[in-house]
Amino acid sequence: MMNLLLRITRALRLLSRTERIVLCVLIASAVVSFAGLLRVFYLQSTTVSPAKGGTYIEGSVGDLQPLMPWFTIENDVSRDIVSLVFSGLVRYNPLTKKIEDNIAAVTVSPDGLLYTARLKKDLPWHDSTQSNPHYVTADDVVFTYKTIQDATFPNVILAQNFRGVTVEKVDDRTVRFKLAEPYAFFASNLTLGIMPRRNFEGIPPSRVAQATEFGFSPVGSGPYKLRSIVETELSTEVTLERFEASTSSEYNLDRMVFRIFPDYQSLLSDLKNIDGVRVVPKSAQGQAVIPRSFVTETYTLPQYVGLFFNMQRKALQDATLRLALQLGTNKQGISDKAFEPSIVDTPLLEIDTADWRYHFDAAAAQGALFHSNWNLPEKVRLQRLLEQREANDLGMLKIDPVVLLDTGALLTVTGSFKEISLLGKLNGISLRKGSGAGIWSIKLPTAGTGSLRLGQNLIRLTDQDSRGRERIVDSFYLWRTTDGQEYRKRQEEQRLVELFIQTRDGKPPVGQAVTIAELFVEGGVLRRRHPTDPVSVRVNDAGVELSIRLLTSPSPPVYPTIAEEIQQQWTALGARVTVDVPKSRDEFQRKLLSREYDVLLFGQSLLDNLDSYPYWHSTGVQRLTGLAKDLRLDAYNLSQYSSFQADALLETIRRVRSEKERQNALKQLRDVLKKDVPAIFLYTPTYTFAHRPAILGVTLGRLSMHSDRLFTAASWYRHERRAFKEGVSWFSFFGWLPKFVMGG
Repeated sequence: MMNLLLRITRALRLLSRTERIVLCVLIASAVVSFAGLLRVFYLQSTTVSPAKGGTYIEGSVGDLQPLMPWFTIENDVSRDIVSLVFSGLVRYNPLTKKIEDNIAAVTVSPDGLLYTARLKKDLPWHDSTQSNPHYVTADDVVFTYKTIQDATFPNVILAQNFRGVTVEKVDDRTVRFKLAEPYAFFASNLTLGIMPRRNFEGIPPSRVAQATEFGFSPVGSGPYKLRSIVETELSTEVTLERFEASTSSEYNLDRMVFRIFPDYQSLLSDLKNIDGVRVVPKSAQGQAVIPRSFVTETYTLPQYVGLFFNMQRKALQDATLRLALQLGTNKQGISDKAFEPSIVDTPLLEIDTADWRYHFDAAAAQGALFHSNWNLPEKVRLQRLLEQREANDLGMLKIDPVVLLDTGALLTVTGSFKEISLLGKLNGISLRKGSGAGIWSIKLPTAGTGSLRLGQNLIRLTDQDSRGRERIVDSFYLWRTTDGQEYRKRQEEQRLVELFIQTRDGKPPVGQAVTIAELFVEGGVLRRRHPTDPVSVRVNDAGVELSIRLLTSPSPPVYPTIAEEIQQQWTALGARVTVDVPKSRDEFQRKLLSREYDVLLFGQSLLDNLDSYPYWHSTGVQRLTGLAKDLRLDAYNLSQYSSFQADALLETIRRVRSEKERQNALKQLRDVLKKDVPAIFLYTPTYTFAHRPAILGVTLGRLSMHSDRLFTAASWYRHERRAFKEGVSWFSFFGWLPKFVMGG
């Protein structure tokens, strides 16, 4: 070896300096080329796959509540964490859009009345140890659901899902659910996280919500377990770590950290320490308020925001009025204002472009309002004046319909005796012969018997028949005033009526045509409309104004904005709309439960099965007894809608297992709701989830709830690893090289 090195050294000394440099360059090039070939071989012969490890930190806005599946229905932030800590018998898969087995295999009997859940074997709880093993058993499942069914259980909203259901243990790993009647969507209820019975020994169902020690140190059987909850200056930090003993071994991230901030500004101030943002708010221009360095994922949930008509209000019991308001609602205008592009027409989140009833049509809305006997005051006033004019023109009395008479003055009225005898009377005052032959004359006073009152007077001319009974010969409508300005206004009104008649008959004076649209009522008197005049408020036959109280929630902030847009749109139709936005969530909840509104702007969630039963079946109507204790939290029928047809169809949709029968019933339900118009469906909210590019493998799918995004967290990762394909190793390089060279 030493001899070889000496020979190489002597050979190099024989080379010139230039030759040595060239030789070094050639050697270096060969080494680089060889390394490059090795890299190409490695890249072509290996596959990339996620590697376990790393931490994901997500920021959200809200407040942390006890982490128990029983009580996270109305707290999305806590529900996110619960979805990873606890496991349900089944789970919703947003990628397949189906309910799938999770910690149990669930079978359903042919009649749809029995659901049998067979638990996986040796599924440990997070507190299980070798010395003190703790596995999920049928006792835990029975405990979870029977606690909900207890009459003292504090969450009545959840309890309604299991009314009439019998839960029984078959053996240590098998539980059977018996339904009183078929319910095709019952499997969705079994996604609820199972609770460990052992950890609630001695706690009655009425007090499980107070078990905060467990709530902030939860024990579940999910893919992640709680490591810590830490309060910082900016946020509450919940750290989860992968539960290695879980059967869900596909999760890659070692830790999931949820940082809960009081507001979005606080979150933004610490954005450099965050990998993802749960729900990104929108700017006033509808843009996601997040730096461009983040990847954004936009999604919708099976939700809709609508205008719910309180059908226990007398005026809103008129389906034609409800249709008019629907026709007069410009959903595109609302979409633009709220930056919500997903417009819907039905409670099944559809757009029905084929039906005219879902199209914005201001003219059709005006026509529907006319048919519902809600008329503009100009039309009502003009119609009354036309009727009075026609009555005045038909008879023998010829008087100016508007007179200016001070108190104490007299109005002289004359007429002919051709159609009346000397026994005739005018306003109860006997007729007297006038100055001419066959002429009678009378002076109507402004005080005493037969006097003309201020305002409207109906003057009657009477006579006696052959039997001496009084009969009305003629009537005349006359308006008396003592105010010169009012007199001129009413004289002008009479002139406009005459011009309207001439316009209607096609004979108006040049440049003086008058239509109803050019008229305006001010102080009860018609005048020509000015460009600055507002749209008049419609009235019914009784003179009652079309007044609507629109209630909405103070959050999300877009609701008050939409309410103002609705107010403008319906004001243009002739409705007086008052927007009610309570200052607090509690005040809004009180008004919501007691149905203190004519129309409610609010949202509803359908979950994965699109089951509309709770929202439109008559069992969801709030019974208003006047007592706060009688108000039900689970009275979800916000329109107070009751229909035998709709009830029957909703029951059918829940009962049948045949998809063909269900689709047929859904079609019929659409038609019933289309005809009845219990609500105006506006849009499906759009949400934005953001994460840094370093978080790989993120796919959301069709989410049912916000927390469903964490189902796909199993595929999220920060690190990658390469592995040789099957049958390939570094020794395969020498066989690969000739093929690569020849291919090149």
